[in-house]
Amino acid sequence: MKASLQLKLGQQLTMTPQLQQAIRLLQLSSLELQQEIQQALDSNPLLELEEDQFDATKDPVNQALSDTDFSESVALPPEKDNSTVDTAESLTQESMPDDLPMDTTWDEVFTASPNSGPGGSREDDMPFQGETSEGLYEHLEWQKNLTPFSETDLAIATAIIEAINDQGYLTQSTEEILEAIGNPEVELDEVEAVLKRIQHFDPIGVAARDLSECLLIQLSHFAPDTPHLSNARMLIKDHLDLIAARDFRLLMRKTKLKEDELRDGIALIQTLNPRPGLLITPNEDEYVIPDVSVSKKNGR
Repeated sequence: MKASLQLKLGQQLTMTPQLQQAIRLLQLSSLELQQEIQQALDSNPLLELEEDQFDATKDPVNQALSDTDFSESVALPPEKDNSTVDTAESLTQESMPDDLPMDTTWDEVFTASPNSGPGGSREDDMPFQGETSEGLYEHLEWQKNLTPFSETDLAIATAIIEAINDQGYLTQSTEEILEAIGNPEVELDEVEAVLKRIQHFDPIGVAARDLSECLLIQLSHFAPDTPHLSNARMLIKDHLDLIAARDFRLLMRKTKLKEDELRDGIALIQTLNPRPGLLITPNEDEYVIPDVSVSKKNGR
């Protein structure tokens, strides 16, 4: 065995960045190519699109590939000429080697584009921005801004809304809200008047100070001719504790109502929402994953 030098002449196709860009652009539709060009123009303020260079009557794919200004604006590394064969002649060959030398990787090229191919879409490739939801505070603030309040009443309404919890109940008394406002010219009657207006915001019954007030506010929006409305209002005002205890015999004896009248009045009350704030801000399910699971097998 002896060492010798041999000279071989071969042909190979080098996947340069310019060729990779050309292959990617050939796969784009007319609309996607226009979006690609527009994105390049938006990202580089030094680029300009001349009317005579982009003709709508021509094929946009051939127009983009033949336009050297566009290929230079993508800011890819310069092409390295590692082959003695012309690129157009290489593409016409019947066979192509499996392992092609690359100046860069596919990820470096395709991750910079919002479109992943002919079937890709901008919505699929856009990053997830997270779920956005409106809470009860934002919902009440939106209604407050639409209500014709004076400057003083607007300050009172803001203080009241800030004192409402997620269930829709007022967590502070009107005296505490008046003290939090810190305006000596504001009286307690003004706070009560603004509170009455907010209690009729959506959801109905919000800003109530207790359950009885919350249910009565909701009943006030029923039609006056609603069946059993007066009985339901009387039960809420005077006997809400007995309804919670389900002491129906004592209720019939105190209210002097017949069994069917009591049943219909309670049925009307059950259509109301005791926690109106949860209609806007529902409770999120919390799942607890145990650290240890213990099971009993064969008595052990």
